[in-house]
Amino acid sequence: MVCLAYLDPGNLETDLQAGANHKYGLLWVILIGLVFALIIQSLSANLGVVTGRHLAEVCKAEYPAWLKICLWLLAEVAVIAADIPEVIGTAFAFNLLFSIPVWIGVLIAGTSTLLLLGLQRYGVRKLEFLVALLVFVMATCFFIEMSIVKPPAKEVLKGLFIPKLNGSSATADAIALLGALVMPHNLFLHSALVLSRSTPASVRGMNDACRFFLSESGVALFVALLVNIAIISVSGTVCNAGNLSREDAAKCGDLTLDSSSFLLKNVLGRSGAIVYGVALLASG
Repeated sequence: MVCLAYLDPGNLETDLQAGANHKYGLLWVILIGLVFALIIQSLSANLGVVTGRHLAEVCKAEYPAWLKICLWLLAEVAVIAADIPEVIGTAFAFNLLFSIPVWIGVLIAGTSTLLLLGLQRYGVRKLEFLVALLVFVMATCFFIEMSIVKPPAKEVLKGLFIPKLNGSSATADAIALLGALVMPHNLFLHSALVLSRSTPASVRGMNDACRFFLSESGVALFVALLVNIAIISVSGTVCNAGNLSREDAAKCGDLTLDSSSFLLKNVLGRSGAIVYGVALLASG
């Protein structure tokens, strides 16, 4: 559930555009961003383990009333802003896969949110299983796409470990990638998720729990890193190929969640768009 914030349609769109504009040159931004995310997420988990309260409860206990109200308003705005790409991305996926109008897809996305919230009544483990399944579907789709376009491993590794900003829009695209990785509400989520586990009320038990949660977060964010690398690599390979038509080259200049299905359409035909649509639906 923690890695979901780094695999949402907002990340998907910024990854696609970064790959189209700079090929593999901005992969290092994803790597650094997720390393820092791991540090912050582990601090959030440790807070829940040691205090027995999640971040929102600690803020309520420690801060004055005016600051609590400001934090609450900021949290609401952050959640709304983060949810917009999810809802729109899900609607685009329904339109791509089933030709459902976008406005109906938005309503379906809202209904699915209520169903997911209702699923919590049957225990957080069932919700975690469903989320893990969605992450697996999304990862599978993009790894399939990556295996088809076959980006050069040497260039991908070079982009991952050698920081550089080449091109007029490189700085803006790097900021967009980092912005898509900054998910403040994920800290509230993580500090609450650890409370669903049984932690021994001893120093050794808490230390062990903090270590295990760090390992768990590391695995989750490593999966998120691999998926983000696959998305950027697919976009970078397809949009920088020498045989692109003028129409496809124009689309690469302004990729959106709705228009990105063409990336594999030329390779796999209709099935390429379906693979992308399934990944976008799982992401949304």
